[in-house]
Amino acid sequence: MKFSKQFSLYESEATNFLQNLKKANPHLEQSQRDGRALLWDKAPIDLDVASRNKESRVAQQAYVYQNKG
Repeated sequence: MKFSKQFSLYESEATNFLQNLKKANPHLEQSQRDGRALLWDKAPIDLDVASRNKESRVAQQAYVYQNKG
């Protein structure tokens, strides 16, 4: 479906807002990448270490403060 030339030059308010925001804060995208790296991008998990940690756990009783008796 083709749009006419009238609609090809249209930019929404949201697009204009984001373009103006990026012009006003040129470091914005880099700070977003840094925040993502801090919270979401994690180092790969070593499966051998993870399985050893899982096997070495000591089972805990259901209610910690109750004496076995």
